[in-house]
Amino acid sequence: QVLLVESGGGSVQPGESLRLSCAASGSIRSIATMAWYRQAPGQQREWVASRLSGGASNYADSVKGRFAMYLDNSENAGYLQLNNLKPEDTGNYSCNADIRGIGGRLRRYWGQGTQVTVSS
Repeated sequence: QVLLVESGGGSVQPGESLRLSCAASGSIRSIATMAWYRQAPGQQREWVASRLSGGASNYADSVKGRFAMYLDNSENAGYLQLNNLKPEDTGNYSCNADIRGIGGRLRRYWGQGTQVTVSS
C-alpha cells in the first residue's frame, strides 16, 4: 500500500512564495514520475508541472519561470517551489506519482491536495 500526502499550502500575499511537498510512504521501490495539478473553485483541474525521475521538469506556460519542481527519490518525495505568487494561482494543489512498488508493479497514486490562497 502506498500513500501520497501533500503539505505546505497556505494563505499568502501576491509576490510571496510557498514550497509544497508531496511525500510518498509505504512499500516503495522508486518513483518513476510525479506531476502537480491545481484546481480553482468552479474550474477544471489543470496540469501545473511534471517530471520524470532523472529528467527535466516541464511546466504550464502560466507558471513557467515562477515555479520549480524537484523530485528526490532518496526521500520518496517531490517538491513544488512557488515563487512570485499571483491571485490566479489560488487553488487546491494535488500531486500524482507513478510509483514502482517493492514487488515491481507500477501504479499511479494521487494525493488529497493542499490549499494555496493568494490574496491581498
